Amino acid sequence: MPFITKKLHAPTRQKAFLFLIQELGITQSEAQRLISKGRLSQNGIVMSNNAGYIEGDFDFICFEPVSFGLIPTFVTEEFAVYDKPSGLLVHPQNRHTPYSLNDEIKHRFGHEANITHRIDQETSGLVLAARNKISERILKMMFEERQITKRYLALIKGHLQEPLDIQEPLLRREDPDSVIRMIVRVHPEGKASRTFIKPLHYFPETDTTLVEASPYTGRQHQIRVHLFHVKHPIVGDPIYNQDENDAVRFLDREMSAEERYANTGASRLLLHAHSLEFTYGDNPYHIVSREDFITQCFDAMKAK
Repeated sequence: MPFITKKLHAPTRQKAFLFLIQELGITQSEAQRLISKGRLSQNGIVMSNNAGYIEGDFDFICFEPVSFGLIPTFVTEEFAVYDKPSGLLVHPQNRHTPYSLNDEIKHRFGHEANITHRIDQETSGLVLAARNKISERILKMMFEERQITKRYLALIKGHLQEPLDIQEPLLRREDPDSVIRMIVRVHPEGKASRTFIKPLHYFPETDTTLVEASPYTGRQHQIRVHLFHVKHPIVGDPIYNQDENDAVRFLDREMSAEERYANTGASRLLLHAHSLEFTYGDNPYHIVSREDFITQCFDAMKAK
């Protein structure tokens, strides 16, 4: 379990963040951030003041990364790129998440290393991780300013013959009239969103098309919702293009693997983050996934 509770002892009254700096070897900003997140408690009372004092025995919840041997595919002094398998969370959802890609990143590069963007749990492919706080700030700003080009591969239903430039606003908010309370949908009140879709190959035996998807904006579930909107949903999508009750059952982990396959046509979402292209410092990078996505698609579409 990555999050563990450490029993610590401060022999004299002192600032809690100073004790954590000395005891755990972390920075002042990190120590104060963790205190503000409620990680420190004494006698069952959580400290809320990140400038507060501590003395005697107390509990501290900290992240201790575990590793299952996932190795980055590309590494520099400032960042690393991982080829994430489908099904692996990028970041822990809560303190009870047993394992995520963030475990591997921090286990290999230290506690200052961190992810710079996210892809869905079921989406496979490239994730860019910063190795220090400075590169994290730079890379996150580059994503915000669209200085990093992301390209995905997806297997979609039907025969797409011409490229598409999908410009439909996306709204993410709670909908009291929907069974799924929080969902992303095309809506005139949503944020401007744009996705370029290029067909690569049609497979007549399965009536599916391999496409390249290039999101110009970075909205949650953008590629999935835009392709669903144009009547070419991604094969294996358990939320979009599904009955709402089935989608809820999937999210609540009440759906069997057999049911999921029967409903969606695959055992996983067939969306893959295939390449990243950007310039960091004076160096241009074009990093391409080494995974055979097409083989993965047809493996996922085989009857169980």
